[in-house]
Parts: sequence; C-alpha cells; structure tokens
Amino acid sequence: MSERKPKYIAMFSGGAASAYVAYLMVQKHGKDNSILFFTDTLWENKDNKRFMIEVAEEIGIDIVTVRDGRTPEEVFEETRFLGNSRLAKCSSELKVRQTMIYLEDLRDEGYEPILFFGIGKHEKRRREGIEALYGHFPLGEPIKTVFPLYESNISDDEIKKIITEEWKIKLPEMYHLGFSHANCGGRCVRGGFNHYKHLYETWPSVYIEQEEMEKRLREQLGDVTILKRDGKPFTLEEYRRELDKDSKIAKKLVEENDVPCVCHYA
Repeated sequence: MSERKPKYIAMFSGGAASAYVAYLMVQKHGKDNSILFFTDTLWENKDNKRFMIEVAEEIGIDIVTVRDGRTPEEVFEETRFLGNSRLAKCSSELKVRQTMIYLEDLRDEGYEPILFFGIGKHEKRRREGIEALYGHFPLGEPIKTVFPLYESNISDDEIKKIITEEWKIKLPEMYHLGFSHANCGGRCVRGGFNHYKHLYETWPSVYIEQEEMEKRLREQLGDVTILKRDGKPFTLEEYRRELDKDSKIAKKLVEENDVPCVCHYA
C-alpha cells in the first residue's frame, strides 16, 4: 500500500452533500489525483447530470462515470428478484459492484483509493455500514473511508446556501420538487410509501412507469411487489387507487430513512 500513489475520490451522488464534500476534499488534497466518481443506473434525472457538470467545473476536477449497462429493471429480470425497501440488487449490482471493479483497477494501476462520502452526523448507522463494507474490501486490502460532514457542524441548509449563493449553481430539480433524495429519477424501489405518494403527486407518469414495471415482473416472478403492507404484498396499482380515492386517508408507513445506495444521494 505504501508504494501506491493516493487517489482521492469523492463518491458523487449528484446531490448537495457529496458536492460539498468534493469541494472540501480538493481544498485539503488539491486537484491533482482528485476525482468525482459517479455510478450511473441509467434511470437518473437529467437535471442531476446538469448539476454534476456545473459542480465539477466549479471545483475544477473531472467526473469519472461508470455504468454496468443495465437498468434496475433489467437487473430485476436477470436476478429474478424485484427490488423493494428491504433489499435491492440494483444497488449491489449497478453501484457497489461497479465501484469495487473500479477501485481494484486503480490499485492495479498503482493508486491507493481514499473515498470521501457525504454522510452527515445524523447518519451514524449508514457511516458504520460503509466503513464495514470498505473495511472488509472483498478483493483485497481495506480501503480508507472519510466522512468530513460527520465531524462537522455544517447543516444541509448551509451547504445548499453555499452552492446556490456562492457557487451560483442551481440545485437539482428533484430538490425543488420536494423529494428527499434524487435516486434513480424518482424510481427508487427502496423509497417506501411516503416516497411513492410524493412521486404520484409530482410525476404521475413516472409512477405509472414503475407500476407497469411491477406488473411485468409479477407476470414473471409471481406475487412480488415493491411495497408491502402489514407484511403482505401491496401493489403500486392498489396504492394508486387508494391515493386516487382519498390521499388524506391513504395509509402512511413510517419508513427507516430513506436513502438506499452506498453512493449516497443527499
């Protein structure tokens, strides 16, 4: 490890927190051997990409984008498992696996990756999960993970103010539309009831896309659903009909927060 040259990597989600962490990383370690790293699921909202490009230009480092080439739906079909709030193989296949391949390639090239994440103080459990994952790197030696916001008192609102007022960069569209995260253009299968309620109210056509995907996979796999109610399958079509009937009485479940993927969307 001591012979490898450090490569500082901001795990870039397309959101505000990871953008600011990238800035802090560059301030400390410089632009040389610093990159923004993004795993593309091919479902991303196009305005996330606009934001990412503007952030990269502001900070002065490149974005490295990797793609598996499959969409989440294609992963569900091939693995014969529909992702849900408890388990989503789209995350492990399209994000985690692609990240591991890239990091191993870096080591083969003589670099030692050091990963920076936009994990805040309120996300202790997620930090521990990330540390455990990269601390037991499956292809070799552990990889160092850094969480600048975890040790900081800076709030999400302060970060967004810096980006919009000092950097003069508009935040991603999904922030302005009230989504709690920007995963997969609103189609995140781990979003839960409240997320899908907001998706239906905001982008009904995207909700219908998810509903139709779920129907296709149910035809292949049986009684599987993205959502569950009282431990039983509950389809997006059933939920939509409930919301159409009376959104005020539509049952909400208290979800464990929200953001599913290791490459954090904040």
